Amino acid sequence: METKERFGKALRLVRLRRNLSQEAFAVVSSRTFISMLERGKTSPTLEKLDELCSVLEIHPATLVALTYMSDERDKGKSGREVLQVISRELQQLLEGSEFG
Repeated sequence: METKERFGKALRLVRLRRNLSQEAFAVVSSRTFISMLERGKTSPTLEKLDELCSVLEIHPATLVALTYMSDERDKGKSGREVLQVISRELQQLLEGSEFG
């Protein structure tokens, strides 16, 4: 499955868990665009990802992590295991950097 398709499934999962309609995103996007995202026909920019997540009331990294939970490299891992990998990688990358 392509990344765009996995992202669409993750977006739809969160939207439904939050009991939101596609129309709930009207302040940041059209219903048509949300539908295209959920069907894996397109992918958002970082700015659009941030706007979508503001409507969903989640951190953008949460939606990205969900996207990759069904990827072969993370398939079968728990959320905690994926977060541990991300945390370890962030710590390694941020050591001594301007971000850390």
